[in-house]
Amino acid sequence: MAESSDPLHDSSIAFQELLHRVGLHGALRFLNGRTPHRFTGLYRYDGPMLRNVSLFDQFNPEDVRGEDAPIEHTFCSLVPGFGGTLAFFNAATEPRVMHVDTPVVSYCGVLLRDDHGSPLGTLCHFDLKPCETRTSDLQFLETLAPILQRTIVALRHQASRS
Repeated sequence: MAESSDPLHDSSIAFQELLHRVGLHGALRFLNGRTPHRFTGLYRYDGPMLRNVSLFDQFNPEDVRGEDAPIEHTFCSLVPGFGGTLAFFNAATEPRVMHVDTPVVSYCGVLLRDDHGSPLGTLCHFDLKPCETRTSDLQFLETLAPILQRTIVALRHQASRS
């Protein structure tokens, strides 16, 4: 009798192989192809700043990095307070986020934690216009979060040795 497999676990393994084969930007491109959002990004918390580790932009696919931003002007700053996930269609109609001053309108993000369980950053999809977030987007991002957490830690370790 064949064993049933867990599709999210299988996807996680496939994503890890993809990340190894095409690199971080290519892996974010793949993730972006699964969502209606324009951007898919990997961000790291750094005190008062949110640092972009890598970004995929559908309109500018050759760009590999986005801008850093003051953390209080980002939806990524809210993710830890919402249990590690945050998603909404339109910030203008979402009372939980109306106080954040940002041009981002729709957002779907999950928290990345360091080895001690502390918030490290986020993996997110976002857009400057309303976009429908699917439940599967959050589940898939949550499944991949540990893989990308290790990527951030490895990149930071490499940078400190340079």
